This record gives sequence, structure tokens and C-alpha cells, in this order.
Amino acid sequence: MPPLLVCHHCDTVYRRRVLARGEVARCRRCNAELERHQRLNEDALLALALAAIVVFVQANMWPIVTLGLNGQQVSATLWGTIVAMWHAGFPLVAMLVAATLVFSPLLQLVLLGWLLWFARRGRRAPGFRRAMLALHYLDPWTMSEVFVLGVLVASVKVGLYFDVTPNAGVFAYAALMLLVTVFAGVDLRSLWDLAESPA
Repeated sequence: MPPLLVCHHCDTVYRRRVLARGEVARCRRCNAELERHQRLNEDALLALALAAIVVFVQANMWPIVTLGLNGQQVSATLWGTIVAMWHAGFPLVAMLVAATLVFSPLLQLVLLGWLLWFARRGRRAPGFRRAMLALHYLDPWTMSEVFVLGVLVASVKVGLYFDVTPNAGVFAYAALMLLVTVFAGVDLRSLWDLAESPA
């Protein structure tokens, strides 16, 4: 690891030391977070990223909920709901839902897997800087946890009028939410300390 650590907010320079489990290094000048102890290494993070991609595919292939009324049942996947909103005359809403629940999480997981695949070999991935920048800007647009909470609230309210049966898709999204929460606590800035990519 580089012997020095620079605060990204006030540019104060510190001598780096090995952090204990659960320890967080903060700037004495502005109290910004400098670094935190990583409980998971690159191999474990890559395994979690691959698991999250598998769960993401399942969450988008399986039906979310089934609504029943007078013996008739209707179930839909997330993508089927997005297409239905588009055809119903709500293209802006359909695009926002697709961006925040499909494309943004998928791109984030693929980029994360790409970076970690090379990080486990001790070097930066090709296109490292662009990938890190993309992850930084994609992070606020991944809203799996908001979606799961919305499904729970909507299921309770719709349950007054329909028979609501949760399907495998919503449980897959709940698992994806937990995996995304794990990644939210990972400080990816440590990847900058890897050797430069030859490309």
C-alpha cells in the first residue's frame, strides 16, 4: 500500500497505517472518512458480485406478485410491467423505472465484477478510471431497496381489494437488496492502490 493517504476533501496528508477490524480512519481537520477496514477481500467481493448478477437475472425473469379476483389471477414480471406502462401512455415513468431498477443495477454489477476480476490479480482493469467514475455516478440511481419497500406497501393496500400472493421475483429482489447493501459498505477507493494497468 502507498505509505501516504490524502484527504479527498481538504488535501491533508497522513501517514497510512494498517486498520484494525471495524476501524475507520477520519481526517482530523474536516472529519471526512479517509479509509475503512475491509472485511472482505477481492475474491469474496467478486463472488458476491457474481451472486448478485444471478439473483438480478432471476428477479427480472420471475413474476413479482399475483393478483386474484373472482377466481381470476394475473401475475407480471417487472419488465412486463414496464412494457405495460409504456403502452398505457406513460413512457417517462416506464423509462425511469427501467433505468433505476434494470439498467442501472445491471451496469453497476457488471462494472463491479469487471473491476474485481482484475483486482484479485493485483492490477487495474482496462478502462479502470471510466469504470470507477461510472460506479460513482450510478450509485444514487440504484433503487432496489426502494422498489422492495414500495412492493410491500402496495401489496398491503391492494390486499384490501385483491388476493395478493407474493412470487419468487419479489424475494429475489429482497435478496438483491441485501447484496447491494453489502456493497454499499465497501470502500472501493482501495482499488486505486492497485498497480497501474498496462493498457
